[in-house]
Amino acid sequence: MKILKIDHLGIAVKSIDQGKNFWTDVLGLHMEGTETVEAQKVTTAFLPVGESEVELLESTAPDGPVAKYIEKKGEGIQHVAFRVENIEEALAELKEKGIQLIDQQPRMGAGGAKIAFLHPKATNGVLVELCER
Repeated sequence: MKILKIDHLGIAVKSIDQGKNFWTDVLGLHMEGTETVEAQKVTTAFLPVGESEVELLESTAPDGPVAKYIEKKGEGIQHVAFRVENIEEALAELKEKGIQLIDQQPRMGAGGAKIAFLHPKATNGVLVELCER
């Protein structure tokens, strides 16, 4: 598996409109707009930082994964995403190494990326996303 870089940090927020203020007004980052991913019950907003991004995540449903995360842990870093060269090969390698996967196959994420999540039980409590763009 070849990890190319940290693609983005996923930050769970109750509201993108309110959550973006620190990132835009204080840090001066530029928000590139929002995108709703119905299958994941989330609206996302990306703020580029060099070659990586901050991704704000707002739940679109009370039973969505981001809403459940906020209910349990509060707003904050929800996941770290690594860009990989070939996501199918990466998942096969991780499965071969016995790593517990949430996604056995890649699915479509925001921005047209192919994504897959690793289970936090296999990563010392960190939700890890792999993405291929």
